[in-house]
Amino acid sequence: MKFLDQAKAFIKSGNGGSGAVSFRREKYVEFGGPDGGNGGRGGDVWVECVDGLNTLIDYRYQQHYKAATGTGGMGKDRTGPNGEDAVLRVPVGTQIFEEDNKTLIADLTRVGQKVRLLSGGNGGFGNAHFKTSSNQAPRHANPGQQGEEKWVWLRLKLIADAGLVGLPNAGKSTFLSAVSAANPKIADYPFTTLHPNLGVVRIADRDFVLADIPGLIEGAHEGAGVGDRFLGHVERCATNVHLIDGTQEDVVKAYKTIRAELEAYGQGLADKPEIVVLNKIDALTKEAVEKKLAELRAVVPGRLLAASSASHEGIEQVLFAIVSMIDRRKKHEAATAIPEEEKKWTP
Repeated sequence: MKFLDQAKAFIKSGNGGSGAVSFRREKYVEFGGPDGGNGGRGGDVWVECVDGLNTLIDYRYQQHYKAATGTGGMGKDRTGPNGEDAVLRVPVGTQIFEEDNKTLIADLTRVGQKVRLLSGGNGGFGNAHFKTSSNQAPRHANPGQQGEEKWVWLRLKLIADAGLVGLPNAGKSTFLSAVSAANPKIADYPFTTLHPNLGVVRIADRDFVLADIPGLIEGAHEGAGVGDRFLGHVERCATNVHLIDGTQEDVVKAYKTIRAELEAYGQGLADKPEIVVLNKIDALTKEAVEKKLAELRAVVPGRLLAASSASHEGIEQVLFAIVSMIDRRKKHEAATAIPEEEKKWTP
């Protein structure tokens, strides 16, 4: 199945049904009078987060979603049925934006979460509603209200605990396949990974989700390579795992290139906790490893480790460092969370 993490959709809520103009005329009924019922309400447009989806590919083939119109009122004071709602079903981590692709409407982060995007129009009043002592036979009714319509953007940001970033061929896909059951494409040419991959990693008695995104190159924020749009998938991560290919000549330049792209992207990615890993050390001598680590220590302010996905050397140390970062974030979120009793509004 093709991976699609951004789509545009047209949504329209249903129009309200018209009220009815009707009079009760029955044999042997002396006082009939108006009995036109109200129109039904138009359907709403909802977005719902469901399980079992991991891409927005459905919205490439269907872009228009319209709720049903409410049925008009009927005689005998019968109200017309409401129109059926239209529901956009999306995977966990989907954000809904206005047509400007900047104004956030909804952020769906858990299964079952449901948000109303547009409300249907109200049904019109039938002539029975307008009956008064001075107007006992009204011959008019209201039309139903028109529904709302607009274009919205759907943007998927995968829910992962940690994200792998680095230059092309830094060994991100190999690392993911070594620590999880994921089977990403692996090859010896740049941009093997063209869309994000997720893997569930188990270390000791802990599980966490690791995301592998396509490689970045200098100028990615300007569209070079595959661009930096996929960085949105690591915005929610507790930490970034920055892999550096140890077999290249200038590891410091590689580190600074990715850092520059993270800063250019914004959204707080440059300030996110980071674990820098000198990768592919199985292809280096111990002296070369120490030399490159010393070069990186001069520019890396955070955690610096060395590992090899091929020989699994240093892999456990990296995974435990990731778990430590995830735990630290959870403690911070728990300490800054607003208690439920304080969330309740009081006059």
